[in-house]
Amino acid sequence: MIEPLLPKVERRTRHPGRKRHPDRLVFQGILFVLHTGISWEHLPQELGFGSGMTCWRRLAEWTEAGVWPRLHEILLAELRGANALDFSLAAVDGSHIRALKGAPGPDEVLLTGAGRAANTT
Repeated sequence: MIEPLLPKVERRTRHPGRKRHPDRLVFQGILFVLHTGISWEHLPQELGFGSGMTCWRRLAEWTEAGVWPRLHEILLAELRGANALDFSLAAVDGSHIRALKGAPGPDEVLLTGAGRAANTT
């Protein structure tokens, strides 16, 4: 499901350099780091996901290519098709919406009195 969304990177013919780590393993490494909360540099090499820097770079590359919003749309469509979404448990949160500078403020309060009261002290 995810593989068709990933950008294809052609290997150079003249100076090919090191072969890229497989996308599937790197994706698993990204999920491992995001799930466990460890830092990228502490991703264990023994797991076979590649280095933390490789996973971090590939995450940035895939983010730049717009992979994550498309994957989100596909997963939502899949869940809707299986009737597996229950919106009765959904919550909407606007705390992540940026407040724009220069946005209109509250309306000016109109004074109804004649003026300021005299100072009595």
